[in-house]
Amino acid sequence: MLLMALLAGCASQTRALLEAPPAGLPQQVELERTPYFEQDDYQCGPASLSMVLGAAGFDTRPEDLIGRVFVPGRQGSLQIEMIAAARGQGAVAVPIPGHLDALLKELAAGHPVVVLQNLSLPISPVWHYAVAIGYDLDRRELLLRSGPEHRQRLALSTFEHTWARGEHWAFVALAPGQLPVTATEAELTAALVAFERGAPPREAHRAYESAAARWPDSYVLAIGLGNTAYAAGDRASAAEAFRAAALQHGDGAAWHNLAVVMRELGRLDEAEQAARQAVEADGPWEAQARAELERIRSLRKRPPAEPAETTGAARR
Repeated sequence: MLLMALLAGCASQTRALLEAPPAGLPQQVELERTPYFEQDDYQCGPASLSMVLGAAGFDTRPEDLIGRVFVPGRQGSLQIEMIAAARGQGAVAVPIPGHLDALLKELAAGHPVVVLQNLSLPISPVWHYAVAIGYDLDRRELLLRSGPEHRQRLALSTFEHTWARGEHWAFVALAPGQLPVTATEAELTAALVAFERGAPPREAHRAYESAAARWPDSYVLAIGLGNTAYAAGDRASAAEAFRAAALQHGDGAAWHNLAVVMRELGRLDEAEQAARQAVEADGPWEAQARAELERIRSLRKRPPAEPAETTGAARR
């Protein structure tokens, strides 16, 4: 009886989707160019990850990822390793909402999606990663690259049952500069902060640019945009980002970072003004801001021929 109740609950998403599809959603989508790698025993994780990375433009094969995601003791791959390995290959990996309409919207946007299924009962799970590559609403089917099947046609309701047992977990792996269409601002921001830690600065900056264009009021994205420009050596773009964040949010960290960049550019009047604003903001960065203000004032007293010393901008 408990299992029957679970399955009835799972079917509700399919029913709702078919009764009222999202506006503008095509009836059929198939991402035929998504690569296919047949999985070896228990290695659906590396195979699925290779497929979505290949679709995003990364030349990666399952054997390149086995050491990153496959856990022999568990005879499979954990979600956290899947996400980390995608980022390690240079992709922006972002979980998507666990709803069928979100899954189909990503597919309609051209993004294949890694999904986690339990192909057995909850009490005796058989975990399996597959890649959703399309759907057909008229036939009520989802299309998958799954295990030995290059093109599996699976009833949406059946898929939903198996997906629900995997807690509706799914993610996309995209090239920097591309964004999932369904991820929330919080989810994408968290993904970019994690991506930034290991990505080349210019790639991280490209990713932040796209996100900041979608959410121009986000303080974290604005600071990330400035930090990645700074790390890439583009002081002018960093100054622009920090100034915009400081004026919009009045935060001491943004004013402090702007002061640092202006000093390094030799624009000491603007640097001193920004440092004063950072001090007046009276936040966690006040001590650093005061030290920066004194550094700028001391530089203004030096003969013009002496170069300005360099220190790094504050991080988030």
